[in-house]
Amino acid sequence: MTTQQSEMPGSQTPQESRNHFRAVVVFPIVTLVAAVIGYVWAGPVSEGAFMTNWLLGVIMFGMGLTVRPADFVLVVKKPMPVLLTVVAQYAIMPLAALSVVWILGLPAEIAVGVILLGCVPGGTTSNVVTYLARGDVALSVTLTSVSTLLAPLVTPLLTLWLAGQYMPLDALGMAQSIVQIVLLPVIGGLVIRLLLPRLVEKLLPVLPWVSISAISIVVAFVVSGSADRIVEAGLIVLAAVILHNILGMALGYGAAAATKQSPVRRRTVSIEVGMQNSALAAGLAAQYMNPLAALPGAVFSVWMMISAAIFATWCRAQDRVRAAKETQKVGVDD
Repeated sequence: MTTQQSEMPGSQTPQESRNHFRAVVVFPIVTLVAAVIGYVWAGPVSEGAFMTNWLLGVIMFGMGLTVRPADFVLVVKKPMPVLLTVVAQYAIMPLAALSVVWILGLPAEIAVGVILLGCVPGGTTSNVVTYLARGDVALSVTLTSVSTLLAPLVTPLLTLWLAGQYMPLDALGMAQSIVQIVLLPVIGGLVIRLLLPRLVEKLLPVLPWVSISAISIVVAFVVSGSADRIVEAGLIVLAAVILHNILGMALGYGAAAATKQSPVRRRTVSIEVGMQNSALAAGLAAQYMNPLAALPGAVFSVWMMISAAIFATWCRAQDRVRAAKETQKVGVDD
């Protein structure tokens, strides 16, 4: 669920803006419904879990369709915010995950899932949220793309380093899976965008809903795999996810402020750091860890959109206050 580089605040039509807002509002509702379905009908739903990697590939292919080579020009034009956020993405969230594990005293099988969640790249919905929060959408697209392309190398190494103490992990197998379900689909989408730009432009409005559907189905599969233990683990997983997300967004915003980034970029960095590719985390945890380790990713899929909506609303409120103060100042000067 990404937007185009040209979709800076104020450049979209009212209809496009409404579509993005609906996507953010509908996302947690749909994923929550999917989780309930996965829990209530765990047996039948779990039989489709073999499709998880295919669905993740569809999500990442959709992301690739929204990316253009021009998006990577920002790596050269704006190296500081790009470097800052990518480093923060792969430093703040893993360290925040370790802090959450320590603070809550999480059992090993949940701890590894939280750590993996902290080691995956930025979420594919972050660009839409950045638009709604009136951040730098072009920068957001670049940041999501760069962190995603680095994932096959960085995610397995970080996960092995930080979570290997809890259980044996197949870092090489994980890297191969990320190449197959992340890197190749993203590159494939990018190539299709280059070859068939007009067709892809027509498909762009539909892509957020395709991603929502695919992520929701992945959530249903993950929940069905641990339905027998979700009641006892649900509250602690929810607490871990909320704390992890809040820490990530707050520290991301603080890192941007400390390096004297503009308020618009501070919002962007906060969103990019705090919003993870939770569907990827859930899928990898289910494949390489255990069903319970996949729960943090599934729960994060729901929670991050709730926190994102709250953050975007706060940002817009700040803009209104700032605009009102500027209007009053102009009135006084006159």
